[in-house]
Amino acid sequence: MSFPLPEYHHHEEFQNRTTKLAQIRELGIDPYPAKYQPTQSIRTLIDKYNNQPIGHSEDAEKGATESVCVTGRLVLFRAMGKNAFGHIQDQGERIQIMFNRDNTTVAGLDVKEGSELTPIKFIEKKIDLGDIIGIEGHLFRTQKGEITVYAKKVTLLCKTLLPLPDKHSGLADKGVRYRKRWLDLITHHDVAQVFRNRSRILHYTRAYFENQGFIEVETPVLQNNYGGAEARPFTSKLNALDQEMFLRISIEISLKKLIVGGMDRIFEIGKVFRNEGIDRTHNPEFTMLEAYAADWDYNDMMVLTENLLEGLAIELHGAPQVAIKSKEDEERIIDFKAPWKRLSMKEAIKTYGKIDVDSLNEEKMRQLLLDKGNVDRKKVATAPRGILIAMLFEEFAEAHLIQPHHIIDHPIETTPLCKLHRDPKLRQEGLVERFESFVMGKELCNSYTELNDPELQRKLLVEQAEKKLAGSEEAHPLDEEFVEAICQGMPPTGGLGIGIDRLVMLLTNAASIRDVLYFPIMKPEE
Repeated sequence: MSFPLPEYHHHEEFQNRTTKLAQIRELGIDPYPAKYQPTQSIRTLIDKYNNQPIGHSEDAEKGATESVCVTGRLVLFRAMGKNAFGHIQDQGERIQIMFNRDNTTVAGLDVKEGSELTPIKFIEKKIDLGDIIGIEGHLFRTQKGEITVYAKKVTLLCKTLLPLPDKHSGLADKGVRYRKRWLDLITHHDVAQVFRNRSRILHYTRAYFENQGFIEVETPVLQNNYGGAEARPFTSKLNALDQEMFLRISIEISLKKLIVGGMDRIFEIGKVFRNEGIDRTHNPEFTMLEAYAADWDYNDMMVLTENLLEGLAIELHGAPQVAIKSKEDEERIIDFKAPWKRLSMKEAIKTYGKIDVDSLNEEKMRQLLLDKGNVDRKKVATAPRGILIAMLFEEFAEAHLIQPHHIIDHPIETTPLCKLHRDPKLRQEGLVERFESFVMGKELCNSYTELNDPELQRKLLVEQAEKKLAGSEEAHPLDEEFVEAICQGMPPTGGLGIGIDRLVMLLTNAASIRDVLYFPIMKPEE
């Protein structure tokens, strides 16, 4: 079977660079050496000499200034008589290079007497923008004050066969930027900074939980049952056992089994998969943090959460107060300093929506939702009272939660895995010890005082399984193994789930979840 050549093989630029590659090899130069050892990064040099004297080009030519060895991608080149100037880029930072006709050599280039292919001609004719090169030389500062490397030796490290995006039009198409993230990172320096900050957030979060006495664990992504959330799973097949398998929709069930086993403070940061829609805040594959602590409740988790966010704000921005833009591009100063405001779901509806749900029957609640217009009318028609309350909260209160809020005490219908409220009056009203934290009108995390009553747990899970049998694609099947684990005794436990991608969006001012995922799910190119 033969495979047709991809379209780019027929492009003129690809053909030209392929010809140059063959010519470079004919000269005995390896265009893809295995190793090169720079002694400094571009960022280090810029930081070190930002406001410091270095010397002039004459000093560098004599070797009287600091000797450097740097690498980078050639992004600019212009010949100017005896000298040529270029910029190389590495990790979003650029530095100027000066190539001299008399003093710059090329590694591996054997210059024969009388040959027209001098080192400077090789650089001009055989090296293209986008190629990765190593530079050995000496630093100096130009008359305009620009830090520059006087190149004594140039080493070709990677010959590119395709050009970078046009320097004027750039890489404007969002779809191309997300699909070909490597080009996005080369072209847009701020994108790389977002991902560095993502790494900092993950590093800080892990250290924070470890300092609180938690240990990090890893549980299966591929499962023979799924649960812990209402979501449609991705399915697969395990050929070795001839059985259907599922990518996990939550980390919760496995972690609770470990709590039963006596691991009293645990957390996991891992991928979760939900076969659902894609929009500004949803990607079918996303990263979750889930944490569980024996002998804690949802009040302890509120303190844990707000202290984590306050610390992250200080780590990234130097203070708990952070300027964050809304989707309308309006900038707000968000104060993450603990403690955060706490309101019950009913109080939030009354405060921000001016609706007292305790004075309304279900018919009036449905009418309010239908009058709002932007609701699932079928869901409104069949939803029980607790779900109607949650829907009223979403429609009339959620968007007003700009500053950090904990929304506590949710209706039991919203989750089958949470403990009934300890307050007899609130328990009678069918409320559970659950909170969700909101910032900028968006949910940031979810937490419970976990249900550890095996009889009630099985009853609620059976109700979920019945919904699934009735046709609900988001309800999950009955997990008898999980109920068995609870029967063997789970201590009082607080649980917490934080969507890492949304957390990164919030703290980096990203407009879309695709901006904080290296490779978001995209429809393939035709």
